[in-house]
Amino acid sequence: MPFEAKHRFARIAPRKARLLMDLIRGRDVDDAITLLQFSKQRASGMIEKVLRSAVANAAEQEVRSRNALYVAKCWVDPGPVIKRFQPKDRGKAYSILKRTSHLVVTLDERKSKDAKDVTHGSKG
Repeated sequence: MPFEAKHRFARIAPRKARLLMDLIRGRDVDDAITLLQFSKQRASGMIEKVLRSAVANAAEQEVRSRNALYVAKCWVDPGPVIKRFQPKDRGKAYSILKRTSHLVVTLDERKSKDAKDVTHGSKG
């Protein structure tokens, strides 16, 4: 049974957040949290909170072991764009697009330890 958590209207560009989401997809929960804690990107704090919220949702619904959880799906959808203008010389105005994101993390339980490295195989 999947456990989901969302952070909607996060004030970070989707392109920047997708880089970290791609890193944690398919990993165990503890590995993903450790990876996010030592990441320098600003999105890592936001994604870590969403991941911890999904773990808490799983704990509420009687998951036996946290060690069996892994990041089954995670994605970033673009949210609304906040539009601002920067005044320039000779009466010009340059637009500033402040992008927002919807961060979604879905956890699931591993069936067995043998299937752990299925998602980390070689691409080809």
